[in-house]
Amino acid sequence: MVNELPVVVVGAGPIGLAAAAELRERGLNPLVFERGATAGAAVGEWNHVRLFSRWAELIAPAARRLLEPSGWAAPAQNTYPTGQDWVDDYLVPLAKALGEDVVVLDTEVVGVARRGRDRVVNAGRDSEPLSVHLRYGDGSEDRVLARAVIDASGTWGAPNPLGGEGLPALGETTAAAVIDYRVPDLDDDTVRARYAGKHTVIAGSGHSALTAIIALAEVAKNEPGTRLTWVLRRGEVGSTFGGGEADQLPARGALGQRAKHALDAGLLTVVTGFRTAAIEPTGNGRHRLVSDAGRRVEDVDRVVVLTGFRPELSWLSEVRLGLDPVLQAPTQLAPLIDPNAHSCGTVYPHGVTELAHPEPNVFLAGMKSYGRAPTFLAMTGYEQVRSIAAALAGDHESATRVELTLPDTGVCGGAGVFDDPAAATGTADNGGGGGRAPQPELITLGTAAPARA
Repeated sequence: MVNELPVVVVGAGPIGLAAAAELRERGLNPLVFERGATAGAAVGEWNHVRLFSRWAELIAPAARRLLEPSGWAAPAQNTYPTGQDWVDDYLVPLAKALGEDVVVLDTEVVGVARRGRDRVVNAGRDSEPLSVHLRYGDGSEDRVLARAVIDASGTWGAPNPLGGEGLPALGETTAAAVIDYRVPDLDDDTVRARYAGKHTVIAGSGHSALTAIIALAEVAKNEPGTRLTWVLRRGEVGSTFGGGEADQLPARGALGQRAKHALDAGLLTVVTGFRTAAIEPTGNGRHRLVSDAGRRVEDVDRVVVLTGFRPELSWLSEVRLGLDPVLQAPTQLAPLIDPNAHSCGTVYPHGVTELAHPEPNVFLAGMKSYGRAPTFLAMTGYEQVRSIAAALAGDHESATRVELTLPDTGVCGGAGVFDDPAAATGTADNGGGGGRAPQPELITLGTAAPARA
């Protein structure tokens, strides 16, 4: 019987593990496959970043109910964890509570199909189980059958390029040695030395870019000869700094204000309306950026590219996904999150209805469900998987019921506030970018993730 098969969850990040907890609570059989060597492996790659969501918004309700009987001590709810805290104090204990038979590490999902059928065959798509193809760390391969698949693998592994057309700029691949696509860990002396006394260009306008601005501004204040240039695709800075005190996530508002202070203090130069077409070597390890209009940023030592992320869909090529042609998000969800139409950052809570695809029982959840749209919150993903689990358990009333109120960003405006969706970065299988400092008013870092939040 197909319904007796496990529900396969791809990714043991915050959303994937929350899905497993929801499924178990409803008496279903979850099976989580994680490519990394530990739960939250992708979050661990930005372990130095402090989130702008509090612990209160980062622990899934079903996960809490699973953890508390085991003696797990919940962190202080009004504090802000780093990525490493999130892994150590929540994700690893949650994976342990679920069990090694549920959370299988060092295992990559390399394909999903309907058993015995490619995507062209109509017959059996609503009766045959899903076939999940696996590759283990030792290179061996296997497949398991599943009644449903929840892809919570995130977008951390697929950052957008520097190029303003969505493709790498000319010379971008060749210049890889001087480009970072993540917020650099400047507490690491080796990393810091790459930026001290150098000219760094920061590309992007989302929380990750604001994080990098604040962190690098500290280097600029303390290291002679350090220069920062912030290039924006949009024509003006506008609402880039967010809603400030009006933001219902105070640390997120504080992040924007700290970045604005760095600008006001003259610690960086802003270049607006700059869509990078090429990065060219100029000798002595330096480069220049050239826009599609021929404008130039000269004498560049390093580039930090924080222009968002995109979903990796190649391994889902044999199932029938219904994706918006612009955002690559589920077609019913896309109108709710399209940055060309929404500027407030407030998204209606949504669930299984908006996440459904033509392929029965295949769901994209978490950051990956947003496609190329920015500003995903962990609590949104937790509500998504609660709804999906309810639907799979046959509780359709609960599946369609909204059980979440999202915080407002405090930023509102007319349609079309983003003239380029790729110009905004959000946060990835995480809870929301934050900063390094322990108090929310000092938060300095933003994020992006495979487990955005």
